[in-house]
Amino acid sequence: MTTLLDTVTVAADAGRPIPDAATRETIGYAPVHSLADLEAAIGAARRAQPAWAALGHAERSRILHAIADDIEANAEELATLLSREQGKPLDGPNARFEVGACAVWTRNAADTVLEPELVFENGAARAEVHYDPLGVVGAIGPWNWPMMITVWQIAPSLRMGNTVVVKPSGFTPLSVLALVEVFNRHLPEGVMAAVTGDREIGSTLAAHPSVDKIMFTGSTPTGRKIVEASAHNLARLTLELGGNDAGIVLPGTDVASHAEDLFWGCFINTGQTCAALKRLYVHESVYEATVDALANLARKMPMGRGLEAGNVLGPLQNQNQFDIVKNLVDSARDGGARIAAGGEPARDLGPLFFQATVVADIEDGAPLVDEEQFGPVIPVIRYADVDDAVARANASEQGLGASVWSDDVDAAVEVARRLQAGTVWINQHGALNPQVPFGGTKASGYGQEFGAAGLKAVAAPKVISR
Repeated sequence: MTTLLDTVTVAADAGRPIPDAATRETIGYAPVHSLADLEAAIGAARRAQPAWAALGHAERSRILHAIADDIEANAEELATLLSREQGKPLDGPNARFEVGACAVWTRNAADTVLEPELVFENGAARAEVHYDPLGVVGAIGPWNWPMMITVWQIAPSLRMGNTVVVKPSGFTPLSVLALVEVFNRHLPEGVMAAVTGDREIGSTLAAHPSVDKIMFTGSTPTGRKIVEASAHNLARLTLELGGNDAGIVLPGTDVASHAEDLFWGCFINTGQTCAALKRLYVHESVYEATVDALANLARKMPMGRGLEAGNVLGPLQNQNQFDIVKNLVDSARDGGARIAAGGEPARDLGPLFFQATVVADIEDGAPLVDEEQFGPVIPVIRYADVDDAVARANASEQGLGASVWSDDVDAAVEVARRLQAGTVWINQHGALNPQVPFGGTKASGYGQEFGAAGLKAVAAPKVISR
């Protein structure tokens, strides 16, 4: 029986080895495409786009529903490949969760209503805004949630009548290629293609004169390069870039009742999430209770290989990210911070595992607080004055997400209104809804995804006045 992995891998002498994130054993070999391959994919997408747009919303939505059904029919195989390549366990809010989200977001893109908008009417005079396809969308994805974020990019693009060229991360190409294979079982030829390769592929895609829109999720430095590459083409951009999300625990909060939600806000996907909680400001009245609660959870959460049942935390996905996390923790320790839990590599589990780590008695200015760690580490910072906590939370150049934690929801909302972030959650962090717009501010990017706002982001508004 041919598996999806068999379908997307190539012979060893024709591809690049992709390691299992936990064991570092080779899973398979990813194709290495050339610039000529990219040109062919863009050309095919350009030629296929008018007929795809002409199918209309109803037929494109029907196809997206068929794709979602197929994703669910192959869910365990997709999740297993994802777990091996990315490292996230099957269990918990991880690989099976991500594949399920792919089906959910695909169906949401199919079902979201986007009617022409009447913006002016006075007697016989009338003006409406209609939303047409842009043309060809370039979708450049990350390695942390490779399948789900790719679906965030491609499903609304397809729904609106665009064709798509996907550039997966070089760290996680096989899972995205498998996902694209499922999509392409239902799409007309040329409507979507995936092109793998090095940074030259991504930069050429961003700068290509036949690409009308670039959707990119990744680091802020790479996002800036995407902007530069696309400047001469004036391609429209949606950029979801890095985050150094702050959380604020207000005085008097019953920390015990929020502890697990706080933990997963920090440690979902072993902390490798742009909109994870990266620095936690806690009022002095509940500081030690918060540190103890998080440390207790960090010590007991099962960590290990993703295919072993019961594990909910996995390895860092790649050596570079492991080194970043270890160096930041070592720097915090050397600077006098208290390691309340973890703090060391978990070498017994594999080469890229790092213990779930809680760092206390640390301040702004420490690299672990000021820089995005993107791993299983949370610095917990003490504060005495709420105004000071808000100012410190807002001091970062990044503004993807933030959260406020309190038993007094009204007080939490008042603080939330003062935080500079694209999304501010109350008593949760990182929870996403396919109908609720999501996007960053400041150096965390611009443009929104999800729901009607996400459909508009991959469409060309046209005003018809009469």
